[in-house]
Amino acid sequence: MTRILGIETSCDETAAAVIEDAGDAAKILSNVVLSQIEEHAAFGGVVPEIAARAHVEALDGVIEAALAEAGVTLDTVDAVAATAGPGLIGGLIVGLTTAKALAAAAGKPLIPINHLEGHALTARLTDGLEFPYLLLLVSGGHTQIVHVAGVDRYARWASTIDDALGEAFDKTAKLLGLPYPGGPSVEKAASTGNPRRFSFPRPLKGEARPDFSFSGLKTAVRRAATELSPLSDQDVADICASFQRAVTETLSDRVVRSLERFRSEHPDLDTPALVVAGGVAANQAIRAALEELCREHGFRLVAPPIKLCGDNAAMIAWAGMERLKAGLAEDDALSFAPRPRWPLDSSSAPLFGAGKRGAKA
Repeated sequence: MTRILGIETSCDETAAAVIEDAGDAAKILSNVVLSQIEEHAAFGGVVPEIAARAHVEALDGVIEAALAEAGVTLDTVDAVAATAGPGLIGGLIVGLTTAKALAAAAGKPLIPINHLEGHALTARLTDGLEFPYLLLLVSGGHTQIVHVAGVDRYARWASTIDDALGEAFDKTAKLLGLPYPGGPSVEKAASTGNPRRFSFPRPLKGEARPDFSFSGLKTAVRRAATELSPLSDQDVADICASFQRAVTETLSDRVVRSLERFRSEHPDLDTPALVVAGGVAANQAIRAALEELCREHGFRLVAPPIKLCGDNAAMIAWAGMERLKAGLAEDDALSFAPRPRWPLDSSSAPLFGAGKRGAKA
């Protein structure tokens, strides 16, 4: 039986969790997430300095709560896994430094984790998914399609050339005066709106390249809002519904190219899997569109539970478990430095221009 303590502080959630693996099945013994939404709401987005200070104040208590809920002590866990990147450097420093101190004091291995790998492997924890599979990672900082062949065996097939999808949701919400975080606010407003009132663009639709683009869609939303100002509640709902419809149709058009490629590279798989992960994966309209797309192309959609879509430490602990079992834990991990930029697939060529940040993160 192996137990891993996971720590996550890459953005604005302070989180700690304990995962236990008895060999035949893994269990989440605890998964404590302390959100900083109230601290950042007034600014309409995450303020890095505020986030770092909040992690410093809360992390010790969150770790204690996770250990207590799991009914274990630091002495009875086998390793400490912590997010080491990508993310906000201040938060990463807090979490990784704390993990180093705990690991050194208890004589336990430290496992630095790529935050994106946590998302990439969550479906193996929740659904027992076998390799290989296709991953659609959609969050505030990333929009990527990744071929997942195994632990530490990732190939990025597509990325955004400008904004991440989560960023587009957040900026749309801020433009329309909706509360932070933007994704849930836009989804809620869209539920009472007319998705056909505005004809927003579907960026890159029909192009052979599998990449994404959302800046043009965001600009179209701004133009519509400016022309209608001042906006009524129904205007806001209709803009959100039309924006969300454009997003789901754009995703379907973009993702299908990677489904076709995956099918051609793995003809032996009867029902290959598309995993959708990241904070935006909680959006029900997006899940429904991807479910329909997978059904049409002979795939099955695997989506983690909502509570494991956003940033959490259970996915970090699980990634640590996977790396430990695969013999990929580093001997010199205590000297590992946090990385604000850390591509999941370092062999893929970065996208240059406006999309450079999204492609390399």
